[in-house]
Amino acid sequence: MADTLYLSLWYPNLRLAALADKLTAVLGAFAAHGGEARVYAVTVWPIDWSESPALQRVYGHGERGAEPRGAVEEALELLHDDYAYEFQVGWNLWELETGAEFDDRWVREPRLVRVTGYGPLFDEGAYEQDGHIRIDFGSDAPFLEEDANLHAVGARHVEENVRQLVELTAAVEKGSGATARLLWSELGESLAQRLAARLGMGN
Repeated sequence: MADTLYLSLWYPNLRLAALADKLTAVLGAFAAHGGEARVYAVTVWPIDWSESPALQRVYGHGERGAEPRGAVEEALELLHDDYAYEFQVGWNLWELETGAEFDDRWVREPRLVRVTGYGPLFDEGAYEQDGHIRIDFGSDAPFLEEDANLHAVGARHVEENVRQLVELTAAVEKGSGATARLLWSELGESLAQRLAARLGMGN
């Protein structure tokens, strides 16, 4: 069963004014780990997720995208304790296509990943649980492909996706100076445990 995968990052005594540098570092790490160098879109959320965005801008893919620093500066012109700042950036993974017209086929495709920086008062202090910065990777299917019969090629692609995830996680932690990180899912299951079971490494 597919689940949504997140990475939460925390920083000691983070002041709101320092959030821009942290977000820029996180967004900048994607280009070296299978992602795009430019930001696709930005949304600024006031108060909580039920409110209408205070700012929403789509830059576009590739060269039309915004440099991370520029996108962050534009969003954080609306700097408030109770705002959240969401950025979308492309990240390429191997994904399995299935259908009647072709046998299982692996393609490397971009997905949009959401990187959100939280003001301390947004959604009643959601950062305490979600992190000062949270990355929403979307479905964890490319790291497991639980419904597929993994042959040598498929196993290699899943392994490459996992390695890319691990390297990106380490890079954003180090590059942004995070002191705590947590890779987690909505269902609360451990990706590492599910991956070990998937690849036959469980007890």
